[in-house]
Amino acid sequence: MIVHLIDGTYELFRHYFALPSAKDQDGREIAAVRGVVASVLGMVSGGATHIAVATDHVVESFRNALWPGYKTSEGVAADLLSQFPLLEEVLAAAGIVVWPMIEFEADDALAAGAALAAQDARVEQVIICTPDKDLAQCVSGTRIVQLNRRTGETRDEAGVIQKFGVSPASIPDYLALVGDTADGYPGLPGWGAKSSAAVLTKFIHLESIPADSGEWKVNAASASALAATLVREREHAFLFRTLATLRTDIPLFDNVDQLKWAGPTPSFKSIAERMDAAATEKRNPSKRRSPVAPSKPA
Repeated sequence: MIVHLIDGTYELFRHYFALPSAKDQDGREIAAVRGVVASVLGMVSGGATHIAVATDHVVESFRNALWPGYKTSEGVAADLLSQFPLLEEVLAAAGIVVWPMIEFEADDALAAGAALAAQDARVEQVIICTPDKDLAQCVSGTRIVQLNRRTGETRDEAGVIQKFGVSPASIPDYLALVGDTADGYPGLPGWGAKSSAAVLTKFIHLESIPADSGEWKVNAASASALAATLVREREHAFLFRTLATLRTDIPLFDNVDQLKWAGPTPSFKSIAERMDAAATEKRNPSKRRSPVAPSKPA
């Protein structure tokens, strides 16, 4: 069997900025929800059998207490935020397993779901449907892969190494050094993608990097300055790695069979009819930005 795990937060943002506005009879914006649900059910029609969608029911998570600049819901349009609970409701009515995250993030649920599913010998492949670079740490060989549904690109372990220059095991360390603007932490000054990849290819994890750059023997520009920065900013580096490390210890399901789609619930027909009846209208593109993740405070 093949298990599909979908980043519902990314999909909701993507459809929100791609589709014209649509409002139901109560005046609620529902275009993005309608788009995501149609897309997910399209996957089922295309042959997906075991499927789950993770969402950020609340954008803020335990990571906000660790780093003040971590991403929040600030700046996210109200008519986008309001669609998260509706998306969860409609997907559940459609018979899709939904993981609404509050303390953790949707990315954590995807990571935990992939780890749990991969424990079942019957699972041939786990496909994590998101372009988020955080999830690259979960990729394993060709059995756990990432799929960017917008571009159709699938990334296995070899693809992660080709993209980032490091193996999946080093992705949290890599992000700690280079930073992640989407999630709101800066990385370490001077540490760019090339130098981080060169050093981590050899040493794998932060704690294994010698304080003396003379011991590195890798092709990294300004190695002595980088080493000094790492020594000086060591606590920040480890904190950023904690932020980048996805949790895989969330008890989402007991058996992968629980992810099998068994058809919509009886309530879905009426919900679908109400959504289909929503009035679509043109929206001024100048009023919209197009981020791929919730915005961060300045």
